[in-house]
Amino acid sequence: MKMNNLGLLTDLYELTMMQGYYSSHPKQRAVFDMFFRRPPFDGGFTIFAGLEPLVDAIVNIQFTDEDIEYLESLKMFKKEFLDYLLHYHFTGDIYAVKEGTVVFPHEPIVRVQGRLVDAQLLESMVLNFINFQTLIATKTARIVVAANGGNVIEFGLRRAHGIDGAISATRAAYIGGASSTSNVFASKKYKIAVRGTMAHSWVMSFDSEQEAFERYCEEYPDNCVLLVDTFDTLKSGVPHAIEVFRKLKKKGHKNFGVRLDSGDLEYLSKQARRMFDASGLKEVKIYASNELDEWIINQIVKNGAPIDAWGVGSKLVTGDKDPSLTGVYKIVAKTEGKKLQPVIKISNNPEKITNPGVKNIFRFFDNKEMILADLIFLEEEKEPLYDEIKKKRALKFNHPCIDHACFYCVEYEGAKPLLEPVVVNGKKILKSKSLGEIQDYTKSAIKSLDQTFKRLINPHLYKVSLSDNLKKLKSKLIKRYSA
Repeated sequence: MKMNNLGLLTDLYELTMMQGYYSSHPKQRAVFDMFFRRPPFDGGFTIFAGLEPLVDAIVNIQFTDEDIEYLESLKMFKKEFLDYLLHYHFTGDIYAVKEGTVVFPHEPIVRVQGRLVDAQLLESMVLNFINFQTLIATKTARIVVAANGGNVIEFGLRRAHGIDGAISATRAAYIGGASSTSNVFASKKYKIAVRGTMAHSWVMSFDSEQEAFERYCEEYPDNCVLLVDTFDTLKSGVPHAIEVFRKLKKKGHKNFGVRLDSGDLEYLSKQARRMFDASGLKEVKIYASNELDEWIINQIVKNGAPIDAWGVGSKLVTGDKDPSLTGVYKIVAKTEGKKLQPVIKISNNPEKITNPGVKNIFRFFDNKEMILADLIFLEEEKEPLYDEIKKKRALKFNHPCIDHACFYCVEYEGAKPLLEPVVVNGKKILKSKSLGEIQDYTKSAIKSLDQTFKRLINPHLYKVSLSDNLKKLKSKLIKRYSA
C-alpha cells in the first residue's frame, strides 16, 4: 500500500534546516545513520521492524498545493524554497538491514545518503516508523520467547496509541511472532489471521450464563470460545462450559475453548484443565488474558500452567515499561569538494560519541549458524575484510567506547554484511515480502541467538565492535575536535 502526502510528517526544524541548506549549499551531499543506544526493556536483543512502510512512505513523499499554502502561512519560508518543495521527490540511496533481523545498540540499521537537503527531511520519518515498530516487534518477541514459542494473540486495539498506533502495532507484533490479531482492520490490511472470543457484556445480556453460552455456541459451533469468569470461574463458568461443550462434541464439533480473563491464571487454568479432562473434554483449549506481559507469562509457564494461547494487549502495543526506542539519526559524512569526508559528534558521554564515516556491519556465525559478534567497518574496508574472512583469519574487534579494550574473533565459520540497498536514486528496489515471510525470518534470527541473550533477567551482552580502521578514524577525529 503506497503512502502519499506525508511531506509534512516532519518536525519544523527539519524544514528550517532544509531551507538553510537550500540557500547556502544545495548540492552538498551527506550520509546519515539511524541507530539506537540501548536495547529496550533491558533485554539482550532487538528486532528491526518498520522498513517496508518506511520505504514506501519515502519514495512517495510529496508536498501538495495545500501543504505549500500552509507552509507559506507560517511566514518562515522563501518562495524559492517552497517551489523546490512543490516539486520535491527523494533522489538518494537508502541501505538497511533486513526487516526481522536481530540488531544491537550503536550499529547502523538504516543508512541514508544523498543531497544533504534531502537526507535531512527524512530524519523524523525514519525515526517515527522504525522506533515504534522495532519497539513493538521486540516486545512481542520477548513475550513469545517467555511463552516458550507458544501461541500469542495480539489484543491491543483498544489500548493502542491512536488509530495508526494500533495498525502499526499489529504489523510489528506479527513480525515479532504473534500468531494473530483481534484487530479486524489490520487483519484485512496485512492478511493476518483474526481471532476473538466474547466480552462480559454478552454473558450479562442474557438471563443466565448457561443461556449465554448456549446461544453463542449456536451462532459459532465450529469456533466457540467462552469467557468463563463473569461470575465465578470454577463454580459457574467452567461447569456451564462443560455442559455446552458436551453437546457440541456429540454433534461432531471439536474447535472449542474457554478464556480466563481474571484471577490467578495459573491456579484457574490447572483447575479448569482438571475439570475438562475429568469430563472427557481433553480437546478444550484454554486461553488466558488480563494485563499479561513477558514476566507474568514466563512465571506461569515455568509453573506448568496448561494454557494453550495468550491474549496480550495493553502491555504489548504500548511497549510497557519502556515506551520508546532510543533511536537517533546522525550525520556521519559530508562532501568537502567532491569527496565524502567523515564527521563525528563529540560528547562528554562516551556512549553518545558517534561512529564516523560510511559504514556497514559484518555479522559472524559459528558452524551451527549461531551468531557470535558484529563488526562495524568502513565500506572502503569491505573487500580486504572479505579476503581475511574467507581465509578464516583472526580479526581484531575493538570496543566502540573504551580505548585499548578489544578481543580477537578466531573461531568462526563465516560472516555476512547486514546493510543492503533498498532505495537507489530515489527508486524502491526492496523486494516486498509477506508478513509471514518476515515473521519466519525473525524466528530464524531469534533461533540463531544463544539462550543467554534471551534471558529476561540480566541477559548476556552481545558484542558490537569496531574494525581497526574505523577505531583509528574515530580516535583521530576525537583528538582533532577535542584539542
